[in-house]
Amino acid sequence: MNITVRKYEEKDLNDAIAIWNRVVEDGVAFPQEDDLTKETGRVFFESQTYTAVAEDADSGQIYGLYILHPNNVGRCGHICNASYAVRSDVRGLHVGEKLVSDCLKKGKECGFRVLQFNAVVATNVHARHLYERLGFIQLGTIPGGFRMKDGHYEDICPYYHVL
Repeated sequence: MNITVRKYEEKDLNDAIAIWNRVVEDGVAFPQEDDLTKETGRVFFESQTYTAVAEDADSGQIYGLYILHPNNVGRCGHICNASYAVRSDVRGLHVGEKLVSDCLKKGKECGFRVLQFNAVVATNVHARHLYERLGFIQLGTIPGGFRMKDGHYEDICPYYHVL
């Protein structure tokens, strides 16, 4: 695999929706409960400050994506937020690391000063280890902050990284 991260294009819509919806359906990482349709997905991905995809330059396959957008408004508008989704069949192959690393650079390019994650599920240990390896700082733990798909609650861990 020769993974490159590039700006999302309209041609990526179906792959992006499929990857995003799989994470939503798993119910263990994203707060969303409803799948994206072609119409809602187009609006969703195009309305972000930046959307990127991880593409295998050799095969053209899309293996993951991220969205980047303000975390808040006004006096806190310089803080951004992001979400990452990687195809389940390529997890562990450092696609997520390429996405997060690109997002850190892109966030700064877009004028943000801090990247903050509001709700990293405590049991998402692979993501947490990646974030910590890349220099993110955990702010604490919010007990029972995430309702899992099966209805039980897990802690969430906010993180931040100065850009």
